[in-house]
Amino acid sequence: MTATNWSADAVEALYELPFADLLFRAQETHRRHFDANAIQRSSLLSIKTGGCSEDCGYCSQSARRDQDTGIERGKLLELEEVKTAAKAAKANGASRFCMGAAWRGPKEGDLDKVIEMVRVVKDLGMEACLTLGLLGPGQAQRLAAAGLDYYNHNLDTSAEFYGQVITTHSQEARMDTLVSVRAAGMKICCGGIVGMGETRRVRASLIAQLANLDPAPESVPINHLVAIPGTPMENVPPLDPFEFVRTIAAARITMPASWVRLSAGRQEMSDELQALCFLAGANSIFYGEKLLTTGNAEATRDEALFARLGLRPV
Repeated sequence: MTATNWSADAVEALYELPFADLLFRAQETHRRHFDANAIQRSSLLSIKTGGCSEDCGYCSQSARRDQDTGIERGKLLELEEVKTAAKAAKANGASRFCMGAAWRGPKEGDLDKVIEMVRVVKDLGMEACLTLGLLGPGQAQRLAAAGLDYYNHNLDTSAEFYGQVITTHSQEARMDTLVSVRAAGMKICCGGIVGMGETRRVRASLIAQLANLDPAPESVPINHLVAIPGTPMENVPPLDPFEFVRTIAAARITMPASWVRLSAGRQEMSDELQALCFLAGANSIFYGEKLLTTGNAEATRDEALFARLGLRPV
């Protein structure tokens, strides 16, 4: 995957295509790079919940709003708990096991424990992915040495909208972590969240930023805001479903060789909307009962949907 040069104007022009034309172009692009009927399945486990020092407006895990969202602060899970969850995920068909911790960034002592978790997942024959926040000096190299395949660190939204969502760190700080991850030789899982009250232009700018990373992320999660009570975004109106599908299509066209994942918000999506997203080029999902602190489509529902659509897991 090589860097491209997509402008926000060019991505916005994709959004403005007639819906059928946009999906046709996205499906053509998808078929040039992937099996159109194969879906990669990942499982996500919260290994440390709540108590985060950051103020991300969409998140229920900020220490600033624990009492408002009802999220209880938890300790880092024990290794055996993670091993049990990873085994269950593999038995249910997941090929990648992702672990997330509610931190600004990991302390060295915590990182030692997380590295043992990575090794357990790898020993099970699964890909391992982590999302731990901002990485400090040398931490990316340590994770890479442990065999970590992917590091997830989303841009969340475009640069011009970022300050309206998060104030405790900058998007530039996130970019620094992505640079460290790349330099250490790991793959990047990097996407964003839509439906936070942003404009179409902001969505187009986000997609352009992602596509212009050098190289583009190997995995691109597209999250639909889950408006959690107690967060600053609890009353944000839901995004038009067709606009969400357009975002998936724009991601596929601009990042043709990346896995494009339906992430947060999938539980609220109808089977028909998910089918449109797959048609638009989404080819990865989170699989299981919970996505960090919000619900996720259950495995049995996914199995039934795959059967109806003739999809197979990879």
